[in-house]
Parts: sequence; C-alpha cells; structure tokens
Amino acid sequence: VQLQASGGGLVQPGGSLRLSCTASGNFFRVNVMGWYRQAPGKQRELVAVIVTGGSTNYADSVKGRFTISRDNTKNTVYLQMNSLKPEDTAVYYCNLRVTQYDFWGQGTQVTVSS
Repeated sequence: VQLQASGGGLVQPGGSLRLSCTASGNFFRVNVMGWYRQAPGKQRELVAVIVTGGSTNYADSVKGRFTISRDNTKNTVYLQMNSLKPEDTAVYYCNLRVTQYDFWGQGTQVTVSS
C-alpha cells in the first residue's frame, strides 16, 4: 500500500489550502483515512479522520475551520483547511488504517506565516 499526498505550501494567516492523498495497492475497502500533523518539537497529533461510510472526527483545534472528505471510487482523502493560523504550521501526514494496520504517506509541509 502506498499513500501519495499533495497540496501543502506557504499561506498567509486566514488563508486556505487543500490537501489530497491517494492510496494505491490492495486493501480492504472498509477503512479509515485521515490526516495527522507534527509541528517541530511536538508529537504527531490527529487532525481529522473519516471512515468509509463518511463519519468524521476532528481535533478540537480545527473544528469549524477544516473539513475532511473522501472519494471512495478514487481511494482519495481531502482536507480543506480554511482560516489557517500560524499554529497550524506543521508537516501533515496522510494515514490509512485497515483493521489494525497503519499506512503513512510521506508528509507535506504546511506553513502559515505572513
């Protein structure tokens, strides 16, 4: 299984970015896809996850600003990030969880700065 993420970059506070991640390979279609992030000197933390059926879960810090979605026909998960803040700066990692197995993408840098 491989995960390919894209969409990171530099944005000013209050701006928006959209991350995408596509999973390839053979895996059970019922799964959880999501995004985690890791800022310098901090532990990796959950940002948002979405299950195959569409249920979602968000970190309190991003609720109301970020929206996670997925296209099951493309094995792709998206993260729409609005009203970005400097504290959102981190490397964002795509995750695919299938039963007890975790697969990770390579990470994409998001920098929020003026």
